[in-house]
Amino acid sequence: MACRLGSALVRHFALLLLVLCLFPGIGIAQQQHADAHFTPRVPHPAYAGDGPVVAIDQAHRNFHTLEGRYAPFGRLLTADGYRVRASTAPFSAQALGEVNVLVIANALSATRGTSAFAPDEIASVRQWVENGGSLLLIADHAPFGSAAKALAAAFGVNLDTGFAVVRQDGTTTANIQFRGRLLGQHPILEGRDASERIKAVQSFTGESLSVPAGATELLILPRDAIGVLNRDDIQTLARGGSVDGMRIGGRAQAIAFNFGRGRVVVAGEAAMFTEQDFLWGDHVGLTTEDDQQFALNVLHWLTRLI
Repeated sequence: MACRLGSALVRHFALLLLVLCLFPGIGIAQQQHADAHFTPRVPHPAYAGDGPVVAIDQAHRNFHTLEGRYAPFGRLLTADGYRVRASTAPFSAQALGEVNVLVIANALSATRGTSAFAPDEIASVRQWVENGGSLLLIADHAPFGSAAKALAAAFGVNLDTGFAVVRQDGTTTANIQFRGRLLGQHPILEGRDASERIKAVQSFTGESLSVPAGATELLILPRDAIGVLNRDDIQTLARGGSVDGMRIGGRAQAIAFNFGRGRVVVAGEAAMFTEQDFLWGDHVGLTTEDDQQFALNVLHWLTRLI
């Protein structure tokens, strides 16, 4: 299916290409940084004292870490009363022993296309969740999907490992707004009361997920959504060209399900859980739409508040 990229994403890529041309020594990862000025809005923290322990993985070459691009996410959870810490050891029963929620955001493997996690680590995480742990697994667009594919498969979830693109407002874009029929029905979307109900979530270029039996779609991709395989395809679209894509309508960009005695949320986009700024001045993430409340509601469900 041929498609054109939405104007906002065209502008992002045009500016990115300009920066890379002017400053060729600067990599793509260096274009985005955690917003140092992000201030969480949590008028009624979920926990007044020692809340559950949330461990954010940074032992697997993670693009997002507690000290780095997920610092705003860490500040948000701390403001809500969670005890947030970095997870710096390979996954094992011992490493996960005191953790209530494990967050894995955009792990990377040493070799492109291979798993970021050793088989024994995947077995440890699976057993830990079965025994009552809660997992938030976030795997963004390529190359992050390939790195997390084996771990997701251990929970019955298929990652498409590419880029999800949809048609919205007369254009085709990878910056997806989920509202109305694109939001599922789940306690995460209802919150604890009407003030926490999710009306819209914005994502910022991610991948699609399968919806295994027993799982609930949180963010639903529309029927005409397509998946492209690489960043070159997106750049081709940004220049006004066309590419072939695979249909991914019926898949999702976030799902939730019980697994044994534990709970799992898998998301195919990472920026909506943090707040980042770019060299050209744009901000994306928690301050967009209901993204901050969505992140809080995910944690509230994982810690059984809702």
